[in-house]
Amino acid sequence: MDTEGRNSGMISPQRKHLRKEPVATRRGAAIVDLYRVPESGKAELVDGEIVLMSPTGGLPGRAAGRIYRSLDDYERSAGGGYAFPDNVGFLVDLPHRQSFSPDAAFWVGKLPRGGQFLTGAPVFAVEVRSENDYGPEAELAMARKRADYFAAGTLVVWDVDILRGEEIRSYGAGCPNDPEVFRRGERAHAEPALLGWTMAVDEILEPATR
Repeated sequence: MDTEGRNSGMISPQRKHLRKEPVATRRGAAIVDLYRVPESGKAELVDGEIVLMSPTGGLPGRAAGRIYRSLDDYERSAGGGYAFPDNVGFLVDLPHRQSFSPDAAFWVGKLPRGGQFLTGAPVFAVEVRSENDYGPEAELAMARKRADYFAAGTLVVWDVDILRGEEIRSYGAGCPNDPEVFRRGERAHAEPALLGWTMAVDEILEPATR
């Protein structure tokens, strides 16, 4: 909890309509407040509030890390942009949202010289489901966030479900409500965002025998 009361004064109740089970929000916030979130914290700026997100679990974290590792290999071999792991801020200019912090991403643009956040949405964003990302309310929140991604310019969003469905739902900006679904034994892609990049679903999921 923020005991210093910087800029906002109070922490508002949890915003359960946002995914990743927010642990707190700070009202009346601006982009400058994102830079004041502790290094180990993860946050997004939505509706003028800093939404602090709880840490993810081990299996979702491993999945996000494996996807980032593959994206980094793609960056090194194909170029054309930059791969990023979890907890990186992407600044956008939507009526009710000013930033994203996906679990992994690929972004096209000019890297800032210092430690600034990246300007613009990633072309490819990965959202890995945690324990709290299930049920009607969570589904609605994730659909709203995907709509925000597409409105900001993202081409493909992955909804990675390793805890229950063991599948990857790939949503494209051109057909945002009709995902392509990838399961074990298949290779998932992120076209048209990343041409030529694919990743085996079995590399993302834990081994079936474990």
